[in-house]
Amino acid sequence: MSFTQEFDDHSVWRREKIRHLQGLAEWLDRQELLDAGTQERLRQLQNRLGSDKVMVAFVAEFSRGKSELINAVFFAGYGRRIMPASAGRTTMCPTELGYDDDIPPCLRLLPIETRLQQQSLLEWRSAPEQWERLELDVNDPQQLAQAIEKVAEVRRVTPDEARSLGFWHDDQPDDNPLVGPDGLVEIPRWRHALINMAHPLLKKGLVILDTPGLNAIGAEPELTISLLPQAHAVVFILAADAGVSKSDLAMWREHLAPSAEQVDSRLVVLNKIDTLWDDLSTPAYIEAQIRRQREESATVLGLQSEQVIAVSAQKGLLAKVRHNDTLLAESRLAELEQALADDVLGRRRTMLESDIDASLKQLRQDVGQQLHARQRELIEQIQEIETLRGKNETVIRQMRMRIEQEQKEFDQGGARIQAVRSVHFRELKELFVQLGSNRLKADVASLALALKQPGIKLGVKKFYSDAFARLYGSFSHVQVMAERIEDQLAASFRQLNADYGLALQMPEKLDLQPYFDELTVIERNHLQYLGVTNTFRLAQPEFADRLSKAILSRLRQLYADASGHVELWNQTSTSQLDVQLRERRKNFARRIEAVHRIQEAAEGLEERLAELQGRMHEVEADMEALARMTLPERALAEAAIEA
Repeated sequence: MSFTQEFDDHSVWRREKIRHLQGLAEWLDRQELLDAGTQERLRQLQNRLGSDKVMVAFVAEFSRGKSELINAVFFAGYGRRIMPASAGRTTMCPTELGYDDDIPPCLRLLPIETRLQQQSLLEWRSAPEQWERLELDVNDPQQLAQAIEKVAEVRRVTPDEARSLGFWHDDQPDDNPLVGPDGLVEIPRWRHALINMAHPLLKKGLVILDTPGLNAIGAEPELTISLLPQAHAVVFILAADAGVSKSDLAMWREHLAPSAEQVDSRLVVLNKIDTLWDDLSTPAYIEAQIRRQREESATVLGLQSEQVIAVSAQKGLLAKVRHNDTLLAESRLAELEQALADDVLGRRRTMLESDIDASLKQLRQDVGQQLHARQRELIEQIQEIETLRGKNETVIRQMRMRIEQEQKEFDQGGARIQAVRSVHFRELKELFVQLGSNRLKADVASLALALKQPGIKLGVKKFYSDAFARLYGSFSHVQVMAERIEDQLAASFRQLNADYGLALQMPEKLDLQPYFDELTVIERNHLQYLGVTNTFRLAQPEFADRLSKAILSRLRQLYADASGHVELWNQTSTSQLDVQLRERRKNFARRIEAVHRIQEAAEGLEERLAELQGRMHEVEADMEALARMTLPERALAEAAIEA
């Protein structure tokens, strides 16, 4: 299957999961089992599936055929090139292709001069008036391609202006753009491009990131700190006739190799194998050349040779447009598409399935507790009613008085339950303060100040290490606080269970380790900007400010995610108390009503017993339905086989 077909299947799977979760929520609501924590858990799962994006980033130096590869894999259906892919430099600025149905199809371009201002790329996204905008007609491939050609536009500026914008480095003269006879150099006209178009794959959640060249990546810390780490696959492209060049290796080591242990998210493509096709050479000799280039490239990059995929994007695009199956096979494009489908979509679905199964397991436990509590109370009521067989009115009246006294004592315990809540929320409030923006700013204040210092920033690496040591310390303190809150809540639950016959249980452990791990990734991704090779770049106030903002932006997102995780845990923990208190009050009302009915008519006792037995069967049916709707499909299949 092609990547397009696999992506269609992935989208269908997501929609089916969303419908299933919606049906589960409606069923729980009808059965009066949908508490606040369960509702929030299901809402988050549905939102995640509905808005799930699969980002594929294409990274390469200029003239490696990157834009042509994007055309061949994703846009061949237009019958022509959509991304500019002519000779020489094409895509000159980082370009994101996606779809947002709230925005008309358009191309938005951020002027390169915005690099001289303090706002980060994330902040510029919230200022649409600062972007140049062109409407796109997705039904007119020619108009679409002509409009997108603007991402290749350039400006000619003085070396001083190029230096201030991050395209000229005195310490790396070999990498600087050529000075023309007029004393000017060529730089990109745009800093960033956003393409919103209703392409079938983009509408289903695909996001394509096209990143042009080492200089463009190095000058924008947010690309390597925020965008590239978000990508579910990074396709690194080399030229088959050249192999790994010096600039290719620099890009790999500085921006991709830090995460190279996650090789399943890195695809290396040896493009332009058609340059090795030679009518004077035998097919065996050509194949040997391609194999040798794959092996040598893999060795230089520290990979296995099978991790380097050889293709011809240009021939693959031509074959798709002309429906030439023979040429398509020779281009080997299908091998890359299969790798994208298996490695990206397969891994993404596995990850989503794992998250859904884990959430539904916790939901099954929480709701199962409610059903078991209902079952236990029904058994107690049946036993209570059966003791009234043959009893006179005085005994029945005494039982009613006893139930009313139990209800009164339970209601009087409300103050104690409220005290438990108050202590819990006070501790929780302190924890959220530790994950707040003020705490974060305090931890990175000295680093931000060091980056703002003019000139060469000696010792900035130590400030960086110290800042992250404080961040790790803050997270460690939060974890200790979380464990203390868990212990206190567990003790309170045990006491309430003993005093009031409740069935409160602690949810899954509040584990912040994934956020520790993410903090480590952030620290590692930034270190590349603090080495000796970036000394002069760091001396530029604009670049240092962009780096500072990129760090803070990524950390803010991490802290927000951690806070959201804690909030969901809190809702799951405390909502069961509300549910069981509500159920207990309903139970008192039912018991009093039952005794009253028995007092009113002798046959009321048997009617009540039959009613309770019927409700027992309903609870048992609900337990079976809950298992069907929350157990993984493989578990249900195994259970069916055993049955």
